[in-house]
Amino acid sequence: MGAVPASAAAQPASAEGGHARTAVFEQYRPGADAVTYSLDRVPVGARASVLSYDLGGRTVVALAVTGLPPNTEYGAHVHVRPCGPNPADSGPHFQNVPDPNQPSTDPAYANPRNEVWLDFTTNRRGSALAVSRVAWTFGDRQADSIVLHEHHTHVGGAAGARLGCVRFG
Repeated sequence: MGAVPASAAAQPASAEGGHARTAVFEQYRPGADAVTYSLDRVPVGARASVLSYDLGGRTVVALAVTGLPPNTEYGAHVHVRPCGPNPADSGPHFQNVPDPNQPSTDPAYANPRNEVWLDFTTNRRGSALAVSRVAWTFGDRQADSIVLHEHHTHVGGAAGARLGCVRFG
């Protein structure tokens, strides 16, 4: 898949109303831009590129991945905290209208209109591209990571174990 830049190191870049980052998955270390919590599903050396931009009160987020197992389903969502040594460190899903009960499983809050869902299935080469468009912006609130989950997202935002995490903010 040609959509992922070839840069080996994480490279943030400013764009008008947005940002981009490419990162290589590694085992946790302080300052890591992409962390694997499951070496078989998110191998060390796999890559993720994230692009986010504001389009006049709307947000587009794109996630491109390479180096993952072929023909495999993943869920992916924007989370509120940065990646850490433990999968839960990234906190809950970012929600435009936060559910007062966290972690949120209420479909009134945990849905693709109120959260950024980036589910994908890798192709035969282990690459994929997912794009989410929402009718709101992140504004000043924290959106610090994108988490790769075990399977596609079900009702209420459930997508299984956290397999990997990419720095977003």
